[in-house]
Amino acid sequence: MIIPTKKILLLGAGRSSSSLIRYLLEASEKNQWQVIIGDVSETAAREKTGSHTHARAIHFDVNDAGQRMAEVKAADLVISLLPPHLHYLVAVDCVTCSRHFLTASYLTPEMQDLHDAAVKKGILILNECGLDPGIDHMSAMEVIHRLQDEGCELQSFKSYTGGLVAPESNDNPWGYKFSWNPRNVILAGQGTARYILEGTYKYIPYNRLFTDIEKIEVGDLGLFDGYANRDSLAYRAHYGIENIPTLLRGTLRQTGFCRAWDVLVRLGFTDDTYKIEKPETLTYAQLVRALLPASAQKPNLVEAVAAFCNLPPDGEAMSKIIWTGILEEDKINLIQMDATTAVDATPAIILQHLLEKKWVLQPHDKDMIVMQHQFVFIRNNKTEKLISSLIVIGDDQQFTAMAKTVGLPLGIAAKLILENKILLTGVHIPVKKEIYEPVLKELEQSGIRFTEKKS
Repeated sequence: MIIPTKKILLLGAGRSSSSLIRYLLEASEKNQWQVIIGDVSETAAREKTGSHTHARAIHFDVNDAGQRMAEVKAADLVISLLPPHLHYLVAVDCVTCSRHFLTASYLTPEMQDLHDAAVKKGILILNECGLDPGIDHMSAMEVIHRLQDEGCELQSFKSYTGGLVAPESNDNPWGYKFSWNPRNVILAGQGTARYILEGTYKYIPYNRLFTDIEKIEVGDLGLFDGYANRDSLAYRAHYGIENIPTLLRGTLRQTGFCRAWDVLVRLGFTDDTYKIEKPETLTYAQLVRALLPASAQKPNLVEAVAAFCNLPPDGEAMSKIIWTGILEEDKINLIQMDATTAVDATPAIILQHLLEKKWVLQPHDKDMIVMQHQFVFIRNNKTEKLISSLIVIGDDQQFTAMAKTVGLPLGIAAKLILENKILLTGVHIPVKKEIYEPVLKELEQSGIRFTEKKS
């Protein structure tokens, strides 16, 4: 019988967990650790662990306070891939039990409030240690610190990331397939994006987000749509560049995606705040008509939607909308949804259900991660530009580029913490050299490496 020296508790066995689980199991073999994988579906957890001798799959109910505390207490380190709003519950238990806690999700104010308690308990609560946020922070800080060490003055930093489909698997008009949580894709960008451009604060409300875009060129892949992502301003302090004139973090999509997605936003299909009455009695076309204002009603639905959105009915954006089937007289079929979701069918849920059938990553498909950092700086009174780019192609439907880039940074950081190579305590994101240098170094060994181009 193997007596583990350390125990890692991983919560969540969804789309992004495959590469992380594989990495943790490989590390457990070398170090005689045990990996406990908890998910609301024990079957899903077992599928990811197989019969590995260092793994144990369990049914985990995050709302069961007794089970949650017991599992956290039995572990040395906890990684959460649960929905973001559930991280705090687990983090509080980790503070109580003096257990390290890692997640790939955005740092929240309530999580930040645990800093002093975490320092007192001697534990690290590491947030934003995935892809975006995560690898973007680490790779950006490596360059920023290098430029600062060389005496350069940073004038502009723009960073864009996209979870896309690889060119060889790009076979639909949108150039997109789900490689991560579909709900997060549907709700992406809601709120007001904030950034600074040449010393002027800029604010883009959600209803303009997908039309206020920038064209981003990435090597041989060509042009992409880039739109502003969340609150870029908060990262001035995190990155130690409070006085930078331009700072923007954005998301990449295939060219034309954003204009078509804006149609769905304008129609109200990304709204998750109210329920549709008896959706099973409606067709998709009937729901679209119900969402259109009375002034926009026309006998031809394609023409009605196009006119409402100021688009040509035979243009590229409308062809993408037509392809989804959302203008068809097919019944809204919620049978495949779970009972709770079907009852709470918001427009966003109905759209998600439809697109999950259209944007399927097939077993032979490969996804792609594209990231680009743009640095403009002054060196010896001369303005220079540096482009740092990352392209990662997935292996298959399970070991996707998304799973690699979200999971591996978490796994590497967890290993380093358990090996006492990261000794930070408190609440952090991975912008300190103690974290990003060894993580980036090991990511390179897995083929996740940036290329740089100066101009």
